[in-house]
Amino acid sequence: MLEPAQLSDRMILEFERPIIDLEKKISELRGLSTEAVDFSSEIRKLEQKSRKLQKEIFADLTAQQKVQLARHPARPYMLDYVNLLMDDFIELHGDRSFHDDAAIIGGMAQFDEWEVLVLGHQKGRNTKDNMHRNFGMARPEGYRKATRLMRLASRYKRPIICFIDTPGAYPGLGAEERGQAEAIAKALQVMASLECPMISVVIGEGGSGGALALGVTDRILMLEFSIYSVISPEGCASILWRDPAKIGEAATQLKLTAPDLTHLGICDEIIQEAPGGAHRNAAVTAAKLRRALKQHLRELVDLPTNELVERRYQKFRKMGAFVEQPA
Repeated sequence: MLEPAQLSDRMILEFERPIIDLEKKISELRGLSTEAVDFSSEIRKLEQKSRKLQKEIFADLTAQQKVQLARHPARPYMLDYVNLLMDDFIELHGDRSFHDDAAIIGGMAQFDEWEVLVLGHQKGRNTKDNMHRNFGMARPEGYRKATRLMRLASRYKRPIICFIDTPGAYPGLGAEERGQAEAIAKALQVMASLECPMISVVIGEGGSGGALALGVTDRILMLEFSIYSVISPEGCASILWRDPAKIGEAATQLKLTAPDLTHLGICDEIIQEAPGGAHRNAAVTAAKLRRALKQHLRELVDLPTNELVERRYQKFRKMGAFVEQPA
């Protein structure tokens, strides 16, 4: 769990600040407490006040505040969950065509009783790492690597677990020249027909086609404060209103939070995070995620292959609403 002293100003969101200030006071009192001067009573009162305040604040978060939590710089990333959940992870590299994209990581691992393929977007913790990971925005070679590894897993009937955490696919000129849209479309096509169980977990920011390219799976899980949307609130506000002041309204209208997407039939289960968000205690959040993954995998691995693929097809056919009118 992150202690208040470990959180820089950059890591503290405005609505979190009252809680962090209280925790800093508790930490200071603990440091001053001795046998001669006992502050244990005051510490207990402040801890109760902190827990109550945290519960009140996090029970009434706006959509935009959840967007901020999903992007929190201290939030656990894909490799953090791999280290907490998996054993014997072996990373596999390259798309066998152009390059190894570090924004998407994939490899074989042991999860509980299953040998699985783990795939996911990976962001960086500092400037150098973010440049290497391209801020979690994959290029075509990243999606082609993911497609290659998914086909490999399907060949050996290994379940696939995908961790989604990206602002979107990289929109640069080079990426477009190398077929960004085709690479994403191919990933969608391949995932729709793979003959192995697949689960996606949105652990932070699920943005646009870059997220969907790892999201055509049998089950879609979302962490409590993660988001999943066709466009960012900033992009939506810019296109619809041409006004950055409308970002909060855009976040609300996009219905991008986990409860919204559960209501719409897109998210299959919301995984509760540690009190205060996953960044406050990654181990607690990972333990809850482990239980959910095990439950869903047990249900999926027993299904006949034909039924598994058909259920996946029907799942996505039911999403959204449309009306057909005669020509």
